[in-house]
Amino acid sequence: MKATRTPVLTERILCHPESPEPESIARAAALLRRGELVAFPTETVYGLGALAFDAEAVAKVFSAKGRPSNNPLIVHIAGRDWLEWVAVAIPPVAHRLVETFFPGPLTLILHKHERIPPVVTAGGATVGVRWPAHPVAQALIRAVGAPLAAPSANRFTEVSPTTADHVLKSLDGRIAAVLDGGPCPVGIESAVLDVTTTPPTLWRAGILSQAELEAVAGQPFQRPQPGAVVASPGQFPRHYAPRAHVELVPSGDVPNIEHRLARWLAQGQRPAALVISEITPPAGARRLRLPAQPEAYAHRLYAALHELDAQGVEVIVIEQVPADPAWDGLRDRLHRAAGKP
Repeated sequence: MKATRTPVLTERILCHPESPEPESIARAAALLRRGELVAFPTETVYGLGALAFDAEAVAKVFSAKGRPSNNPLIVHIAGRDWLEWVAVAIPPVAHRLVETFFPGPLTLILHKHERIPPVVTAGGATVGVRWPAHPVAQALIRAVGAPLAAPSANRFTEVSPTTADHVLKSLDGRIAAVLDGGPCPVGIESAVLDVTTTPPTLWRAGILSQAELEAVAGQPFQRPQPGAVVASPGQFPRHYAPRAHVELVPSGDVPNIEHRLARWLAQGQRPAALVISEITPPAGARRLRLPAQPEAYAHRLYAALHELDAQGVEVIVIEQVPADPAWDGLRDRLHRAAGKP
């Protein structure tokens, strides 16, 4: 289904991140119930919400983002008992994971309920379901009284937004409103785990490690098989990408980072380095140093990429993150930002 789009005035609705004001939530919920699009904060990134049961509203999401129709959306709920609204034949492993990790930065792929429109799932028989932990997201979904289909609130393949300003930079004039609840605490998208397969399939790593999830599931996971039907968002080779060209350099290779910065400067480019290690950039090159802990790094990563884009940086030399499994989700995001999944 193709939706036509006309420019709108995007409203910024301020909302306290921990104690959401009822009037702010009510305003955003009213827009969503009318079939409009509203961006809202989750603990991971800002989502672009539409009524999950309304095919026309969901079609607007694809139009606003420029998102291809074969890229499924995640449905956001506001309680364990909501699972039965959107999914059927829920396996025991899903219930174990829900009990431990919901609400939180985990999406489970389940067999979809017939009331979920095909546009949400890219025509597939499964649906990604998440219960976000952010107080604003929870209050909004409860106020709407229905699940929300909500990918990240940005144009397709761009860096996901972790503030309302990031949302407006990408979607101002394309959506009805953004519910501004401040910065997102996690900073990268949820892990996506398909529990309709045996063994479960980890489509996308997140801030929750594979080892943490496997310990609760009671079994090891597989990665997507070649030729498998794509059941998860975030699978395109280039994704989470800034406007600047991205180069990846091995972790700890300081001389290589400094050499590349100097080379790009000599070619008349405006380069920057995004690093964990201490480096001495050549004059004229920018440097942003991120924390050496995965949770703190994730919180800063997308904001740093947005900042460098806003400064007109043309090339970003990024030091790869450590090989430890705790960094798997961040390694995935960096590889896709560079177009190297």
